[in-house]
Amino acid sequence: MQIEDIKKIIPHRYPFLLVDRVLEKGEDSITAIKNVTANEEFFNGHFPGAPIMPGVLQVEALAQAGAILLMTTKVEDPEKYLMVFTGIKNCKFRKQVVPGDQLQLKVELGVLRRNFVTMTGVATVDGDVTCEIEASAAIVPKEA
Repeated sequence: MQIEDIKKIIPHRYPFLLVDRVLEKGEDSITAIKNVTANEEFFNGHFPGAPIMPGVLQVEALAQAGAILLMTTKVEDPEKYLMVFTGIKNCKFRKQVVPGDQLQLKVELGVLRRNFVTMTGVATVDGDVTCEIEASAAIVPKEA
């Protein structure tokens, strides 16, 4: 799945669209990538002279990958809904992400009850874990 396909599924746009490509998608799992470039807006302030991708944006990238999976496999009429976080637990940051890295995002859906879902996510660079999360989210109607 390429960027234009991704933009049809989730509402995020530059500079907050953090998934560049979907490599693999099954019924309950997805693998996607975020190419981290020196031109990212957040590097202007995080940190000048020592750029590091903020951990919260790694979490957001995992959430966006999870939203792509959820909306394309579990939601009827996905253009009418959004996925929003309801909780994050056991989030751990293991390694810094810097310009030039390719962040691989792996998300697995857990329990889906009514409009709530659980998921786990792992972000890696060159096979090394950078971020791990357990999260929950809700599927909510878009406001008109």
